[in-house]
Amino acid sequence: MIDIRWERYPLTAQSRSSRDWLQIHANLGSSPNTIDAYARGLNDYLHFCTSAVINPETARKVDIAAYVQDLSQRNHPKGPKENKSGLSSATIKQRLTIVRLYYDYLVEEEICNRNPASRGLHRHQNRYERQGHRTRRDLVICPKKLPWIPNAEEWGALLQALKEEPFRNRLMFAFAYDGALRRSEVCGIEIGDINPADSLLTIRAEISKSYFDRIVPYSEETSDLFLQYLSQRRQLSRTPGRLFLSESRRNKAQPISIWTWSKVIKRIAEQAGVPQFTTHTLRHLRLTDLARDGVDLLSIAKFAGHRHVTTTQIYIHLSGREVAQAVQRGMNQIHSWRIKTMKEVLQ
Repeated sequence: MIDIRWERYPLTAQSRSSRDWLQIHANLGSSPNTIDAYARGLNDYLHFCTSAVINPETARKVDIAAYVQDLSQRNHPKGPKENKSGLSSATIKQRLTIVRLYYDYLVEEEICNRNPASRGLHRHQNRYERQGHRTRRDLVICPKKLPWIPNAEEWGALLQALKEEPFRNRLMFAFAYDGALRRSEVCGIEIGDINPADSLLTIRAEISKSYFDRIVPYSEETSDLFLQYLSQRRQLSRTPGRLFLSESRRNKAQPISIWTWSKVIKRIAEQAGVPQFTTHTLRHLRLTDLARDGVDLLSIAKFAGHRHVTTTQIYIHLSGREVAQAVQRGMNQIHSWRIKTMKEVLQ
């Protein structure tokens, strides 16, 4: 069971209903990251209610709209102080999702009569759709942008910065790209997950976001790096378990955390002059490279550990493969037609 650190979320801790809601998710096996996100998001909403003198249990949709307006006018925590453009649509949508799930629980427990953060009803205007068909629409529209990936020059700068890193960080970087791994999957690798004979890495269900096992290959270069790091790791600890260990005095020989890995990647990105680069960029890049190489959609989905291929389609679009192939086919047909007509005239 997850030990929730209530001191980090004082307003959430004060409310019995919010404590019960979070504890239920923790008892049902939600990941620590999920619990932390829920607790922080709910604490933020309760802080807004306190400032605006709103009783959360009797809040109305107009109060939720005021909360959205408040989020949209805040300074972005990672941006310059003079930036008053507000939080991103994705962040606002995430906060609203947490609030909606919380109110779902309150309605289920008969603490509230209705959910003020529920999705709105939207009647389709498309005349080709079934008359009167209604679906649920999010309160905030989130533009679906393609993920950013580095170009060849930026990739070269990142690799130059990586050269200055110790074996551990270089191996984590290599595994993350080879297997298109999420940061929790990279940090959660255990020695027993690696099959050096076949250069295969098992991603266990308990560290995977999709909660099922998958096996991914890794390159020969990564294999060589793994052997070098393994001898270095033995100096820290000879016990089996997590592969990547901390080398700091404070947490020496302790498993590395996702926050430490994020700091490593941030340092590499800043040194390379590519601030957009994050721990998830390597996953985006690897899956896009597979799409560029012509790997079919289902195989990419299995490799990535996606539950639905619709999630994987973004990498097909990002690679430009379908568009390029369609344009090439069209150009070939047009080119053949023009050559044929010119030939008839010139003969």
